[in-house]
Amino acid sequence: MGGEVNWDVKPAQIYSTLARLQESGHIVEEIDGTDGEGADRRVYAITEKGQTDLVAWFNTPVTREHQRDEVFAKLMLAIATDVAKPRHVLQIQRARLYQDLHALTVQRSKVDPQKDLAHILLLDSAVMHIEADLRWLDMVDARLDEIKRQPLPEPEMRPRGRPKKIVDS
Repeated sequence: MGGEVNWDVKPAQIYSTLARLQESGHIVEEIDGTDGEGADRRVYAITEKGQTDLVAWFNTPVTREHQRDEVFAKLMLAIATDVAKPRHVLQIQRARLYQDLHALTVQRSKVDPQKDLAHILLLDSAVMHIEADLRWLDMVDARLDEIKRQPLPEPEMRPRGRPKKIVDS
């Protein structure tokens, strides 16, 4: 689902993940005959602990980190410094998002909805996130002059060094 274009997973990643799952007691490795060339075929099975944690994972919502955004950080630094023009940062990001949107649209047009609806849903999710990012860039662009007029936030000053000892009297 998604293939290499969307999520390229290397075999080394899979084996290191399997090793971590085995070390944590989530899976066990079993030898299941040979692979046809004389080598043992390894099969992994989920343990009771693994099953319990898998059910818990399914029942836990995913927390997205919307407030840790590199584009936002670039934009704020461009506003605070003279290193880059904020509108140029927006323009570069917008161009990249349109390229990504085009690539996803082409990819989606090649997927057969009768055979791979799950892949289409994944691509639709990616398209909708890009569209939301484009709307956000438009909103920022429209308010950029207003943002520039606002004072830069001042960092909270904290005392340096060790805290003073409190002496009981």
